[in-house]
Amino acid sequence: MQYLELLAPARNKEIGIAAIDCGADAVYIAGPDFGARKAAGNSVEDIADLCAYSHRFGARIFVTFNTLFHDDEEQEVHRQMLDAQAAGADAFIIRDERITGWDDITVPLHASTQCAIRDAERAKRFESLGCARVILERELSLAQIREICSSVSCEVEFFVHGALCVCYSGDCRLSEYIDGRSADRGECIQACRSLYDLVDENGKVLVRNKALLSLKDYNLKSRLEELADAGVSSFKIEGRLKNASYVKNVVRDYDIALNELVARYPERYRRASFGRVSGGFAPDTEKTFNRGYTQLWLDGKRGRWSSMDAPKSMGEAIGTVAGLKRTDSRTMKFSVVPSKKGLELHNGDGFSFATADGVTGFRGDVCDGLNVTCKDIPDLREGMPLFRNINSAFEKALETQSCRREMRVALQVRVLDGFVLDVTATTEDGRKINRGFLFEAERAENRERAAAMIREQLSKRSDIYSFAVERLDIETKDGGLPLLSASAINGIRRQIAEEANGIEVRAIRLTTGHKARNSVIDLSSEDTLMRSKYCIRYELGMCPVHQGARATGPLFIVNNGRRFKLGFDCKNCEMTVTSD
Repeated sequence: MQYLELLAPARNKEIGIAAIDCGADAVYIAGPDFGARKAAGNSVEDIADLCAYSHRFGARIFVTFNTLFHDDEEQEVHRQMLDAQAAGADAFIIRDERITGWDDITVPLHASTQCAIRDAERAKRFESLGCARVILERELSLAQIREICSSVSCEVEFFVHGALCVCYSGDCRLSEYIDGRSADRGECIQACRSLYDLVDENGKVLVRNKALLSLKDYNLKSRLEELADAGVSSFKIEGRLKNASYVKNVVRDYDIALNELVARYPERYRRASFGRVSGGFAPDTEKTFNRGYTQLWLDGKRGRWSSMDAPKSMGEAIGTVAGLKRTDSRTMKFSVVPSKKGLELHNGDGFSFATADGVTGFRGDVCDGLNVTCKDIPDLREGMPLFRNINSAFEKALETQSCRREMRVALQVRVLDGFVLDVTATTEDGRKINRGFLFEAERAENRERAAAMIREQLSKRSDIYSFAVERLDIETKDGGLPLLSASAINGIRRQIAEEANGIEVRAIRLTTGHKARNSVIDLSSEDTLMRSKYCIRYELGMCPVHQGARATGPLFIVNNGRRFKLGFDCKNCEMTVTSD
């Protein structure tokens, strides 16, 4: 049996709990420091609260310590990891190999994507260090992923959704070179989203003011089955700096998709935690933050991966601008010619459009049908394609229509002599609770009505106890049932739930690593600032190999007077960025 894990990001405890409620099998979150996101630290107390909540469903909390740390920080890193381990952390995501030598860290170690694992040899090296899981580079093909999975016995994790670094993970020094802030220290300035000019060796500007290094976002929801078949067991969503609505929407979408996969192959796959999600909103990843979607190199083929015209979220394409009138110097009105049927606009919707300088966004103050009134946006013109990057009605649904996650329970009620009710509850994770209840009650004249009352009250949900009755059997010796009040039956349900809550969930065991003797790993890298599968020449139709374009001389990208040289390794179909 292969256990499939949906791994969600969390900036804080509240978002982590929301991710669990929406169906995540695990959440990754930073502790106080050293988590590769300076703006996403969390106290050990919050980590403990999140662990306690997630463990009710056998879900996991992975704490990130995936930066390279200085020698004088080693003691503090060690202390924070011990604190997080005591708080209930189930695993640590790490970057620095020194951590693998700390014997008092007993939870599994997962080698971060920052470890630049993009081939079988590197995966085996981290496995030899004792890592129970390797998190792969995103710019890999399905064939490469399959090869890596078959070469190691540890778990393999792969990103399936969210923002993409343009370079190979863990091998980017552009931020540090430009501003002194290192991505390996959680301080990336996201230089890949900045605007650049593309120039030739003579200084001629070929492309002006475009986000030439910005990629679309990853979306592999339609490829989960292939990834699972290749050996991936953990499907990771990017976004530890994203807000709650983004995390809830994406997690729910992928939770449904993974459940459908498990339902197709019940003898082969099952989810890595327990609890069924019900209620809430209808997820739609087109309505949440994205720069457009790509599957990148998964098929081992070139594609149009760039978001150079819109490095920010454009949102969903909704149509074009028509009938624009500027009523005064401060307001304007226009209509939307929809690109799809059923378009509905709402007061407070956010809109965006592309200009030569990037993306311009604005708020629709009053939306009447397909007519919009808002403050004047000088660059907006009739005929322009229009996008909606905030759907106010959808955001409201995300906020108010909460998902409910509940552990499934089978109940067996046996009515014994003297109206003793013998109740056995079996939770989906295998816990069994048996209790007897004696009632001084009359025999019910209407058996069907009494049985219906027992079923109704025992199946009720509670905001305190996260259990849902999936099956309820009632057995009697002679067909007789006691006439019980609703409060008496509720007392049975409450006591069974309290006892079940007091028993530790039988969580599915995580893989633990085994360190090989004399294992050595070389984390050194080349002197390039960036190496990538992404290629600017291909994006612009200038590739001499795939597009038959005429070979060019040296090319450079320029930002604020800084010039960087582009290199093209056509044999390996890679691009490099170096200092000029």
